[in-house]
Amino acid sequence: MSAARSLSRQYLDPGVVSRLGRLDLRARLVVEGFISGLHRSPFHGFSVEFIEHRPYMPGDPLKNVDWKVYGKRDRFYVKQYEDETNLRAHLVLDHSASMGFVSRPGAVSKLEYARSLAAALAYLMLHQQDAVGLLTFAETIERFVPARARRSHLEVLLRELDAVAPAGKTALPASLHHLAERIRRRGLVVLFSDLWAPPDEVLKGLAHFRHRRHEVLVFHILDPAERAFDFGEPATFVDQETGEEVALEPWEVRAAYQERLAAWGARYRDECRRAQIDYVTLDTDTPYDQALYRYLEKRRRLH
Repeated sequence: MSAARSLSRQYLDPGVVSRLGRLDLRARLVVEGFISGLHRSPFHGFSVEFIEHRPYMPGDPLKNVDWKVYGKRDRFYVKQYEDETNLRAHLVLDHSASMGFVSRPGAVSKLEYARSLAAALAYLMLHQQDAVGLLTFAETIERFVPARARRSHLEVLLRELDAVAPAGKTALPASLHHLAERIRRRGLVVLFSDLWAPPDEVLKGLAHFRHRRHEVLVFHILDPAERAFDFGEPATFVDQETGEEVALEPWEVRAAYQERLAAWGARYRDECRRAQIDYVTLDTDTPYDQALYRYLEKRRRLH
């Protein structure tokens, strides 16, 4: 593996990315690492440019001239982004207390994983001239940023993402209904959450978007220990949102826990499939490119 390729892969590793201080740097390096690996992957046919060229016409802004093409062909062409191919996307981030869970020292919390992924998606979308908005929530809706397509809008989105901290109970179903009522133009809704809320209510909220003819992509983010429940010693488990405590021997309940978790995940998967909602499970150690591939799959199908 070349040094450049090795470096690009590093920036898809949540553990490496989390050690980068600035969120704008994380977003840029994740996307650059992702793009540099596209041609080496099974997804090499994906385009992240969506550009068409046409001959320069008098009156066209000079900023749209593709100078690289001019250098090769000695003719002026302008980059043209087709309006009908652009998306309007809203990123929906759950930052309730449970999103702050970390199972081991030095690992990435669910919120930190979601924040970095959302920042990378915002960076990628805006560079494709898609309009991007943001909604953050815990017990109540904290911030709503309307969708804009200007690249300068990235600073606004990153500032809001940087400000969130895990706190409070989740108001996931209510937040989904609120956003479904608030956004008028059809678009793509991307949810980042651990989905620790009553599935009936969450699925109703997601169905509300489909009723309004929005496309939906759900990133279901869990800590690896939440899936494996591989705790070895007797422990007291504390609900981070309610404070409720339960003392138990993990080995005694592991099989039953895993069975219920599998049924819970299967319900989300099956109900989302029926509603034509893209549902993606991610652990906080999953490389970011797997999530970005799923976004590109979704975007390509929408065109």
